[in-house]
Amino acid sequence: MKQIITLLSFCLFFPVATLAEPDPISQPPQAEPNQSPTFPAPGVTIEQTNYASYQLSPGDALEITVWKEEGLQQLQILISPDGTIIFPLIGTVGAAGKTITELKDNLTTRLSDYIADPSVSVKLLNNQGNSVFVIGKVNKPGQVFSGRRLDVLQALSLAGGLTVFANEGSINIIRRTGDQVKVFPFDYDDVINGEDLEQNILLEPGDTVTVP
Repeated sequence: MKQIITLLSFCLFFPVATLAEPDPISQPPQAEPNQSPTFPAPGVTIEQTNYASYQLSPGDALEITVWKEEGLQQLQILISPDGTIIFPLIGTVGAAGKTITELKDNLTTRLSDYIADPSVSVKLLNNQGNSVFVIGKVNKPGQVFSGRRLDVLQALSLAGGLTVFANEGSINIIRRTGDQVKVFPFDYDDVINGEDLEQNILLEPGDTVTVP
């Protein structure tokens, strides 16, 4: 009798033990294979898209490449104080005041005398030439960089705004052109109130905004 009971117990237990499998451990989703990076076509750079209307200034740093031309790959060039660059084969080229696309087209045209169908890429490494200075009673005095031209209000905003001690009616913009120095008055209260908006001029690279 004991053997029969033992046999029945084994038969009842065995199917349960067989079916009671542990729950499968959930697997983390598989990462999708990395897609191949896309590179801009020769002669077109990401910076050219971002700075389509940006006008180059003395002090800006450029990287210029002529596609498949040995010795003309990734040349790093700083725009000189007189607004020009020196480029192999063609010499002095005006750069300040031009957009990146305009400079690229100019280089392409001039290189065509030496290279058949040149493909030129111009990349803006930094725009430190396009900067103004905001000094005096602002919250963040110093040099202000921008990818585009700023007016006075925008420059003051990037400098953190005026402090409570600022003389809002006696702000000046100092501009040096060659040996000449020009001073443009700016009344903060008037401009904020929509009066004499012509005071809110576009700043030139190198201008200094003084807040007494």
